[in-house]
Amino acid sequence: MIKLISRLLKKDKHEDKNDATHSTCSNCSCENKQTDRRTFLKTAAGSAGVGASLMAMGATPLLNDDIREKAALSWEEYFQKNYRLMTKREKRKAVKRLEKLAKLRRNETVQISDKGPIPGVLFGYAFNISQCQGYMDCIKACVEENNLDRSSDMQYIKVFEMKNGNISFDEADAGFYHEVPQDGNFYMGTQCMHCENPPCVPVCPTMATWKEEDGIVVIDYNWCIGCRYCEAACPYFARRFNWTDPQVPQDELNPVQHYLGNRSKMKGVMEKCTFCVQKTRNGENPACVEACPTGARVFGNLLDPNSEIRHIIENKKVFRLKEELGTEPKFWYYMD
Repeated sequence: MIKLISRLLKKDKHEDKNDATHSTCSNCSCENKQTDRRTFLKTAAGSAGVGASLMAMGATPLLNDDIREKAALSWEEYFQKNYRLMTKREKRKAVKRLEKLAKLRRNETVQISDKGPIPGVLFGYAFNISQCQGYMDCIKACVEENNLDRSSDMQYIKVFEMKNGNISFDEADAGFYHEVPQDGNFYMGTQCMHCENPPCVPVCPTMATWKEEDGIVVIDYNWCIGCRYCEAACPYFARRFNWTDPQVPQDELNPVQHYLGNRSKMKGVMEKCTFCVQKTRNGENPACVEACPTGARVFGNLLDPNSEIRHIIENKKVFRLKEELGTEPKFWYYMD
């Protein structure tokens, strides 16, 4: 099944004549293809029963309008393209469908953006070890901003308490619960490093995860099959898996969302830090940076020679985790 999906996705690259990959495809013979992924899957669904109940519900006249509309939209959602292969029109249609389904399924009123990378921007992050005091305001802000599951206490960010003079994650404590800062200790935060060469991307059998032009590594939750290969490949333990349907109280829901960011996820899919794509592509800082009371976190455009992040990289003694792996994390640590 995994191989089948991968092959079908590759076919999708040839379906959309508006897709940039089409024009660069050598030896392309897609115009001769008679069966596309959508047609094939619909046929398979008819024989195997995949999605049959959705189709039946959508066509049943006895059901009320909301139920039939939800069934019809769910049917369309089931067969939607991978996000990065969609045209702009298809993206807007997918976003509108998600907004409507959020209302029908959970009575949530949300605004979902599909804003793409900003030209001339490559995001980077710096963490000042000498400033972090272990308050964990960053974690709380991340959970609230990104609509993370409250029932499983999911967190994208970890803050490790370490003994002075010894940077060792094996001996560090990321579950401390006491007054901070503690004498003799220092604190290091970790999250997705948004690597230039992300090992999590090539292992995905459905191409549901990729690196955007602004350096953010994203996931199309609708295409994730939950195999967790990406989780195993990540050397920074940055990916999280939804074992159950994520739960967020309605009065705590952040309605300002992005398709690739903090929209509601499903059971059985991976998720991770996206540098708060719903904020940063609008010129704002990630929630963790805004919440940090000590100014230990710095975020910005690596291509801007006048940015604070560039100043830190060029003038401070910086290092990155596991540089020997060649992943080129866009996350630097430094000290004053």
